Amino acid sequence: MNKDIMICGVGGQGTVLASKIIAASAMDEGYTVHSAETIGMAQRGGPVTSHVRIGDDAFSPLIPIGGADLLIAFEPSEAVRNLKYLKKDGFVIVNSVPMKPTSLGSSEGYDGKAEIEFVKSKCSCLIVNSDELCAPFGSSKFFNVAVLGAASGSGELGIKKKTICDEIVKIVPERFKEKNLAAFAAGYKLGEER
Repeated sequence: MNKDIMICGVGGQGTVLASKIIAASAMDEGYTVHSAETIGMAQRGGPVTSHVRIGDDAFSPLIPIGGADLLIAFEPSEAVRNLKYLKKDGFVIVNSVPMKPTSLGSSEGYDGKAEIEFVKSKCSCLIVNSDELCAPFGSSKFFNVAVLGAASGSGELGIKKKTICDEIVKIVPERFKEKNLAAFAAGYKLGEER
């Protein structure tokens, strides 16, 4: 398998953990993996982007423009900002709940709806509402693992469900394992229904 996956969002949403789980899961399945994060202003709610390149065709950790098979966007405006990285036949999974990144400056009334419509007009996508998906777990902080479930359930991730669950158990602190596995399962079901 050769697959380029870009994960983008806002600092504090858990994008880096999501990319680490994908990379480690792919390595567990025997694939070569290159990854890189740009987290410059992550502590201040700034944009965060992770590149995960799986397979022997990748010689650099950075995905070229027009090279991503899958874009997982934790925030609508970040989906739009990073859409240029998506291949023509690529797939996007995007959170419909906005979290205003500092890159938007002082824009008033930002609700993410126009950005979601733009993404829908440009490519195949799965729109996920993090608040609804994560409500049973008491916090949208479980979205990073739930969206991995959606990517896996949709068939777009290319990594076995069991491998990802095993990696979640290895990486996530003990007290959060049960909720993270439940969030992954909820996301997986959503992905299957797309």
